[in-house]
Amino acid sequence: MKSAPDRRTPRWRAWLLLTPMIAWLVLFVVAPTAILLVYSFCERDEVGRVVFTFSLENYRRVFDPIYLRIFARSVGYAGLTTVICILAGYPVAYCIGRAREEWRHRLLLLLMVPCWTSFLIRTYAWITILKEEGLLNGLIRLVAPTATGFDLMYTPTAVVIGLVYAYLPFMILPIYGSVEKLDGALIEAAHDLGAGPLRVFSSVIIPLTLPGIAAGTLLVFVPAVGMFAITDLMGGARVPLIGNVIQNQFLVARDWPFGAALGAVFMGLFALTYWILLRLGAREEDPA
Repeated sequence: MKSAPDRRTPRWRAWLLLTPMIAWLVLFVVAPTAILLVYSFCERDEVGRVVFTFSLENYRRVFDPIYLRIFARSVGYAGLTTVICILAGYPVAYCIGRAREEWRHRLLLLLMVPCWTSFLIRTYAWITILKEEGLLNGLIRLVAPTATGFDLMYTPTAVVIGLVYAYLPFMILPIYGSVEKLDGALIEAAHDLGAGPLRVFSSVIIPLTLPGIAAGTLLVFVPAVGMFAITDLMGGARVPLIGNVIQNQFLVARDWPFGAALGAVFMGLFALTYWILLRLGAREEDPA
């Protein structure tokens, strides 16, 4: 009697398939990160060239109160952006995820169409809306001719609006993925057991969609901490965040070692955030 053929992929074929991905990770993730870490322990000379001598001075400067305040401000703005994205994005994601299947693709298309336009063009569109002679104040004066309007440009409010607009889709899509997988029978069972809409939402829907919320939080919070384009364009450089400081160290001050140290600390913040979210997810899956 002939034995069944072994349908498992040979090991060399598996490695052959993984080689392009591994090479991409090494060239564009591992190597740049290693260079950044090496530069963070170096020094600069009088003309801005990197001197390869081991030093911890850059990391000492990172913990200067000035930069700690900028870090705290960046975390605050990113946290506020994340909270607003959750509050605004969860209802949208839930409606799309629970819509009829023929409507889901259309609603997702409407969500993604703005992302097909250049990020800078969309940011300049918001500048056109929020500036003193912009569309918003024009509509206000049209309705109330005596109104003075709002001067929102180059304010923290404009920065938050730009951050929320830029990262809202990154919150909606992961939550939509979790909502789409919701078992409607569990919601019906909760209603049959006498739970009201609020109790069903807090005790059934939120826990089941928590992985999507955690993924969206990671995708919004970490990039928002390091964003510099929106703060430059909509904040007028009046609201400097840590991304602006890192950009200036590399492009203006020519202090690459200190900029690399700031970037390394930022990566550490990213790793800490990711670890916390993983722990929260594991605790949710295994309450014991």
